[in-house]
Amino acid sequence: MADIHATAVVDPCARVAPDVVIGPYCIVGPEVELDVGVRLASHVVIGGRTRIGEGTQIFPFACVGLRPQDLKYHGEASELVIGRENTIREYVTINPGTAGGGMITRIGDRCLFMVGVHVAHDCIIGDNVVMANNATLAGHVRVGDFVVLGGLSAVHQFVRIGKHAMVGGMSGVEHDVIPYGSVAGDRAHLSGLNIVGLKRRGFKRDEIHTLRNAYRLLFAREGTMTERLEDVTNLFRGPGPVSDIIEFIQAETSRAICQPRDGFDG
Repeated sequence: MADIHATAVVDPCARVAPDVVIGPYCIVGPEVELDVGVRLASHVVIGGRTRIGEGTQIFPFACVGLRPQDLKYHGEASELVIGRENTIREYVTINPGTAGGGMITRIGDRCLFMVGVHVAHDCIIGDNVVMANNATLAGHVRVGDFVVLGGLSAVHQFVRIGKHAMVGGMSGVEHDVIPYGSVAGDRAHLSGLNIVGLKRRGFKRDEIHTLRNAYRLLFAREGTMTERLEDVTNLFRGPGPVSDIIEFIQAETSRAICQPRDGFDG
């Protein structure tokens, strides 16, 4: 039997695994699924069509799965799917999808959402993502694996952030951020590669060196982006981090690519 505090309100239709712990004054709605090992500390509200994966921990006053903050939402049966072993700290809000965004908000595994984080409707977040205190994603944002978003940062709707990228604290991100990139500023600009993050995650020296060379060519002042992208594609053929950047830039998107402030930051 799940360990449910006497003051918690859990709808009898909710699907709760036998070893789930639900603390004082939590509220769990009828269409919620809590997988094995989920822990709700206290005063947690979970509603909507929400699935929470194995081993995820949610801290007090988090509000997960309730109605999206979108005036175009009219009660459609959208979902929120949260993966395994995530940590969702105090006052975090995460909204489900809408008809305009595929009907789903999806979060991967082993992510950390610090105090006051907001994840809006239709966001897709990868694995091992860290969002620091009060970081905010608008609707339809895509975040790759191992991304770190600094405290008080804000990401515009429909922006993509490539894997292993770093967003500096208090940055406003209006444009797509390349994989392995680092951005900062009140209107964020590309400030280089996330070298510290790459070293921490075990990238080899020659991989980082190749990435640096490709980055310098891609964001040089000479020529157009199309011309420089073609040069990088020809010079750095084959699978690897550089091809991740090339594919990211070539993919269809509604946002421009975030650029260095003066054409180039080495």
